[in-house]
Amino acid sequence: MRSNTTARTARRRTFRVAAAALTAAAALTLTACNGDEKAAGQADTAPSSSSSGGAQGSDAKGKGGSEAGGGQDATDGAAKGGGKSKFCRTNDLIMEAVDSSPDEKVGEVTVQMTNKGAKTCSATGFAGVDLKDIDGTSAPVHRGGEQPRITDLKPGDTATFSISYEVDFSGDSLASPTNIIVTPPNETHSVSLKWPAEALKLAGPYDDKIQVHPVGIAN
Repeated sequence: MRSNTTARTARRRTFRVAAAALTAAAALTLTACNGDEKAAGQADTAPSSSSSGGAQGSDAKGKGGSEAGGGQDATDGAAKGGGKSKFCRTNDLIMEAVDSSPDEKVGEVTVQMTNKGAKTCSATGFAGVDLKDIDGTSAPVHRGGEQPRITDLKPGDTATFSISYEVDFSGDSLASPTNIIVTPPNETHSVSLKWPAEALKLAGPYDDKIQVHPVGIAN
């Protein structure tokens, strides 16, 4: 009897040990699976981190682009300066205003600028223009919408820009310009030129219907 009891007890212990071993193995398997899932989850989030890095790279490029924008400003400045040429100073230019209306319906005055200096200079851009009226007041002239082109003047070369306006057909216009105050592009010193006596009558008021156009090489 004792031997049978002992055998049964031994078998029970064996079963318990085996069950415990199976439980431990199952726990290890679950842990390993969870670890794999976690690793897989981490692997899935890795591209997002990489994408974020790509976005930062794009920002960096954007900042570089912003610096390139600065380079573009410099390029625009070079264009305004006519490449390597320095800007024409007011003292380097001989200026004169002449009537250039193509017919009796379109008003136009052209300002001629001749380089009297010893070096090539740039007159690229818009001149600053004010019209002085017979009553002593003055008004700025608005710019046209054209894009300026590089205008380099060798010694003796002439550039021009025009002022366009509506012609008065009523005879009642109160606008009577006497002088054109001209400031060459990229300059601060002005010159007062006589309004051409033969120019067509300007229709007032002094508003955006009167426009100054960019400087260009004379034909």
